[in-house]
Amino acid sequence: MAQLVWFVTGSTRGFGRALVTAALEAGDAVAATARRPEQLSDLKAEYGDRIVPIAVDVTDAGAVRSALQAARDYFGRIDVVVNNAGYANLAPVEIADEQDFRTQFETNFWGVYNVSKAAIPLLRDGGGGTIIQFSSVGGRVGGSAGLGSYQAAKFAVDGLSRVLATETEAFGIRILVVEPSGFATDWSGSSMAVADIPPEYETSLGERLRFMRTSDLLRAGDPVRAAGILIRIVRRQHLPTHLLLGAYAVTSALDYTRKQHAEAEEWAGVSRSADFIEPYPVEFPEDAAP
Repeated sequence: MAQLVWFVTGSTRGFGRALVTAALEAGDAVAATARRPEQLSDLKAEYGDRIVPIAVDVTDAGAVRSALQAARDYFGRIDVVVNNAGYANLAPVEIADEQDFRTQFETNFWGVYNVSKAAIPLLRDGGGGTIIQFSSVGGRVGGSAGLGSYQAAKFAVDGLSRVLATETEAFGIRILVVEPSGFATDWSGSSMAVADIPPEYETSLGERLRFMRTSDLLRAGDPVRAAGILIRIVRRQHLPTHLLLGAYAVTSALDYTRKQHAEAEEWAGVSRSADFIEPYPVEFPEDAAP
């Protein structure tokens, strides 16, 4: 395989660490960014000049531009940019601390925006490349109690990525949105702050929290396998627009798509009737419980 040069955010643990390691094992080169790049010293000692750790906070647009330029200066090019940095805290929207809600969004959406925007001219100048956006199956399906900021950001990442794919196709830049389900990372562990659950949210957020703490589904995925899949997939000529990772992600997405399709069909007559040339008024579907 021809060597690729990767730029990966959030490289010190979870998916980021697994992906950096897999890329290096495959013979690729990596600019590995993190708030604390010294945590990558073991990989630097093993792989030498094929990895350059870079300190960067993805919410700082200027720092992001400098980090990408430093990576290109060091390796001469960038082929794959991975927006992996992100985290979630758990709280119902009603009582969630507004500043925390905004801070999560800063990393989970604006960090992706900053990196993507700064990467486009460098990839275009190099003749193209791939941008991988780590989202979540929750960014497609949604509705997970307590994850209002996180899932709102992931939906926004998907919307941004669809536009980017249209705008950058002519430059040879490809956009891949990755949508994992539960993986054996620290996402729902020590990095997640959990708010006290008011009694009125016990049946929604309380149930969600018990699921997160007890279900094997949240740790069913192997980050090493996922990284291996991405190492291989970026070398394909044609990419999917979205890549679900994990059996639960596939099941959830297909179930959601079927429900969306059924609802659109059920209300199609009412929806069409809003246009001037369509019959109006029309009968509504039966008002029965779904």
